[in-house]
Amino acid sequence: MLIEGKNAVREALQSDITINKILVDKNFEHRANEIISLAHKLKIKVDFLPKHVLDKKSLTNHHQGFIAEATEFKYSSLNDLLENANSSNTAPFFVLLDGIEDPHNLGAIIRSCECAGVHGIVIPKNRACQINETVIRTSTGAIANVPVCMVTNLKEAVDFFKENDIWTFVAETGGENIYDKKLDMPIAVVIGSEGKGVKQSLRSYCDGIITLPLMGKVNSLNASVACAVVIFEILRQRKFKRKD
Repeated sequence: MLIEGKNAVREALQSDITINKILVDKNFEHRANEIISLAHKLKIKVDFLPKHVLDKKSLTNHHQGFIAEATEFKYSSLNDLLENANSSNTAPFFVLLDGIEDPHNLGAIIRSCECAGVHGIVIPKNRACQINETVIRTSTGAIANVPVCMVTNLKEAVDFFKENDIWTFVAETGGENIYDKKLDMPIAVVIGSEGKGVKQSLRSYCDGIITLPLMGKVNSLNASVACAVVIFEILRQRKFKRKD
């Protein structure tokens, strides 16, 4: 798996992602650079190559002179997500993604979740985007700080959260106005795809539906935008309140 771009590579080096080798534009070879220094400290091989070689290797065409060759992304378990929440001194806060297929949307969602203090993200194994090079780059390094769990069926995650006293709400039209709903409890929010939304079978399985009021003529938001608005409203309500 390739991780491309200055920020993404730096964040990967500072995370638990296993980096096998760093490819660097040879124009940076004789400059003091944080990424190169960190790679040397971690005893990770650094190859200095002509820019045209990196251009040919790149999958995104935006490598900025830095490409990391990493092992495949390691997914976390649901228990890992809960442990991450319990170690944070804040009430558990998770996001479940139902049918998000665009890697740019997934990367943007991961970035927003990291900024909002979400403790973990759950994605389904089938009919959805998985973590790849584009997702990692779009997340601008946030993927290194937010555990992602992949499950066969999202109902499995909802059951797990219910067993651990975590409320699960679907963010979609037809529910309670999000600005009138108290949402500072342990919570998991389900975000669906723009085209199909959250599947009915999953929607009816959750504790309720919360809805963003829309004032324009377009009846939906981009999935990553909707997710960001929802999770930051939850963060606003929490006001960084610590658990008792």
